[in-house]
Amino acid sequence: MLDNAKLFYQPVLDWHRKHGRSGLPWQQEISPYRVWVSEIMLQQTRVDTAIPYFLNFLQHFPTLATLAAATEDQVLHHWTGLGYYNRARNMRRAAQQVVEQHGGELPESFDDLIELPGIGRSTAGAILSISMAQRAVILDGNVKRVLARVHRLAGWPGSGEPLKQLWKLAEHYTPPDPPEHGALQTAGEYSQAMMDLGATLCTRHNPQCQLCPVSDNCQALQMNEVTLYPQPKPRKVLPVKEIQFLLLSNSDDEVLLDKRPPVGIWPGLWSLPELPLNNSVEDYCLERLGKSPLTVKAEKPFSHTFSHFKLMIHPVWVDVAESTKDIMEPNRSFWYNPTHSEKPAGLPAPVKKLLQKNFGKE
Repeated sequence: MLDNAKLFYQPVLDWHRKHGRSGLPWQQEISPYRVWVSEIMLQQTRVDTAIPYFLNFLQHFPTLATLAAATEDQVLHHWTGLGYYNRARNMRRAAQQVVEQHGGELPESFDDLIELPGIGRSTAGAILSISMAQRAVILDGNVKRVLARVHRLAGWPGSGEPLKQLWKLAEHYTPPDPPEHGALQTAGEYSQAMMDLGATLCTRHNPQCQLCPVSDNCQALQMNEVTLYPQPKPRKVLPVKEIQFLLLSNSDDEVLLDKRPPVGIWPGLWSLPELPLNNSVEDYCLERLGKSPLTVKAEKPFSHTFSHFKLMIHPVWVDVAESTKDIMEPNRSFWYNPTHSEKPAGLPAPVKKLLQKNFGKE
């Protein structure tokens, strides 16, 4: 690392003051709550994808208190399509905990923040530095990429010794508090600058090294190996599971949804009824609905990949004619109208995809 940290952070700050982004929605009316929501959304999500979700989420849950008071279904409904739904579930739980234990305000202590569900070391650092002007260290994916390239750091940066080294580097390069010689920089500005540097110049593909403020000290660039860093996680062959998704549709253009269990994939979301691949759809309808379907039509299968396995989905359109609302359990199953249902429903991405395809709107 550079012994004089200022040789790293000052060019980054100078670049950011001239070229950094300032118009992102979470950069307006900065507050701990808005920074928190944006940081959680930006985990595993691109900025351009997160922006409309952020605006919509803040419209429906403008304060931490409104988020704490919302039902899980309401929160998941406005998260549908972002994936990694435990992020939203943890945010709601954390908001409730903040209301109960911290008077409705996100705590100003690092130790208290990381005790909240879903808030880790980097997210806590972003909240403290950006919204509370504290010297706190961040290490999101963008920052990892910058530091891994500058130092040509071997190994996958997600865990173990590489991650430990990255935290050490991130701590070393974060500007001191208070700023030196009355300079303008704050830890929050540096946090924003590093995230911007990784998101706009030091990108995963086609990085713009010629514009980078720390290119003179980038070891990967000097070795012409920029695209080799950060080094990827070793790949493994994912097992494949196959399942039937039943689009049980009634005469009111409604489709049957089931509440998924609180553990496993898509916990707590509303999904289509599932059936093992070789099980009979007709037998399922007789057992559950008390009648045979009018028509059964298999659709083209498609896959959905999780971190630990690949799910091969076999959609089956099933026309059951009149509805059977009298046997439904509202907390476990309900008939859902994809075009104008009033009941909020957090839907897994593959389910939303199927509803859009078969009903034209969702």
